[in-house]
Amino acid sequence: MNPKTPKLPELRLASPAPLWTHGWYRFAHQHKSPNFGPRPEGARTDLVVVHSISLPPGEYGGNQVQALFGNTLDWSAHPYFESIRGLQVSAHFYIRRQGELWQFVSADDRAWHAGASHYRGRSNCNDDSIGIELEGLEGEPFEPEQYETLVSLLAALRPTYPIRYVAGHEHIAPGRKHDPGAGFNWQAVQRGTGWEARSFPSTVQI
Repeated sequence: MNPKTPKLPELRLASPAPLWTHGWYRFAHQHKSPNFGPRPEGARTDLVVVHSISLPPGEYGGNQVQALFGNTLDWSAHPYFESIRGLQVSAHFYIRRQGELWQFVSADDRAWHAGASHYRGRSNCNDDSIGIELEGLEGEPFEPEQYETLVSLLAALRPTYPIRYVAGHEHIAPGRKHDPGAGFNWQAVQRGTGWEARSFPSTVQI
């Protein structure tokens, strides 16, 4: 090199932003819920629980679910809300009809979505599961965009958390809960993820 030739500065590419920061997913809208707590010591987060929710039931597009999980729902805004007045619940994620993703609780923490439950030989599924709500009515079909977001989220979760199973609320609390119901396409989730059939409930067709 000619000693008079100036040395070019070293080019350094910026590191990509991480997908997860303390349990918060980069590609989700954040709306932090106060309804959460720490996971028990030694908990192994290996289960995803799929739910369905709409407020009021069967009505879509509003912000009532966000308000419910944030403890700001106006109980007097609809007659149905009186039946759940004072309810304090949350989920980690919420997927709207058009596929938009929201997050309410860090995946590192315990959300309040499962209630009394039992699955893969363990009770109290809130302790070691991640709850995902789909905007919809139990038993009714869901939108293709919701499956796309769900599959993408599952793919992002598995390298960071030891996810081995996916089940519906109906499978971890049979008889008490019935969501997401018959309208949920388990085959679409299995095809999209490529996960083995044993990752899904034995009672669903894969």
